[in-house]
Amino acid sequence: MQLAAKRLRVALVDPQAGDLASGHSDVRAYALNAASRELLQALRCWPDAQHATPVLSMQVFGDHGGALRFDASEQAAPALNWMVDVPALEALLVQALGFQSLVTVMNEPCTAPLTVICEGKASSTRAQFGVDFDVQAYPQHALAARVDCSVAHQQVARQWFSTHQGQGEILAMLPLAGEHGSTCALVWSLSPERALAMQAALPDVFCQELGAASGQALGGLTLISARSVWPLQSASAQQWCGTHAQGAWVLAGDAAHTVHPLAGQGLNLGLGDVAALAKVLDARPYWRSVGDMRLLRTYARERKTALAMVGGTGDAMQQIFYQQNPLLVSARNWGMSAFSRSGPLKQWAARKAMGWPA
Repeated sequence: MQLAAKRLRVALVDPQAGDLASGHSDVRAYALNAASRELLQALRCWPDAQHATPVLSMQVFGDHGGALRFDASEQAAPALNWMVDVPALEALLVQALGFQSLVTVMNEPCTAPLTVICEGKASSTRAQFGVDFDVQAYPQHALAARVDCSVAHQQVARQWFSTHQGQGEILAMLPLAGEHGSTCALVWSLSPERALAMQAALPDVFCQELGAASGQALGGLTLISARSVWPLQSASAQQWCGTHAQGAWVLAGDAAHTVHPLAGQGLNLGLGDVAALAKVLDARPYWRSVGDMRLLRTYARERKTALAMVGGTGDAMQQIFYQQNPLLVSARNWGMSAFSRSGPLKQWAARKAMGWPA
């Protein structure tokens, strides 16, 4: 965003991040698409090859023989997406702010023509402005951790839909540590009880369960991190922009929306918000304020459309694979394999997920 002759004041609030400049024990990894990568490269915040692993292929396995595969070569692209280490990315972002003369880091609220609220899903400022946050809680928790594998990941992201004691589960094993690495980040969607049990299990027991859920595709597994668990939800704010006594406000990122992690699109949506808002504000006539509601409503409409596509797809997949009706089990696995052979439809879906024009 070009802000010639103006100073941007930013309050950095992330209660879960700890001391970003010195690193922390965050076990998460972001799946970032080409559009997100382009934005972060423009900000000189793209991590090195050891912390941003290109994903060349994605393999998805159903719970009754269904299978789906995406390959970067089919799209004539260098990668489907990149698995980015969260601490490395956040450290680069903090470092970049230190070299940006148009940014003042503040620790308290200030008056401004436009306040961009990006405090996360539990935003106190959003609540202060009286905005309702419609939440749909899923009957699952996510468990995240990192494992070393005896078989190299070969830059393949893998996902399994399965059933445990009559309940649907989703496991993603995502490649880390560079092109030749054998470390994976995992995100496992489980019933709340099983998620807590797996979090508390002895490492060997946990790895045995994980190996069974992944069909031993990556050989022997060794747990190398803590295990984090949190409840899953999708949510959207009823109002994405408005005015208050000191100026206008607009929501971005998780303060505006959250989605199920199965599609790996959460941060891509948030960075898409950033790019869309910057584009709208940069293109405004000189006589319009950055807090002009016509501009902000244009941004909100565009991003609600993007959310409907990504969030709706993820929600539908969660619902379809959580249900255990025998007819639905057969239909969903047949549909997954049929989609894998669908040609143009599959290519369109892949390009959208990669952040490219369809």
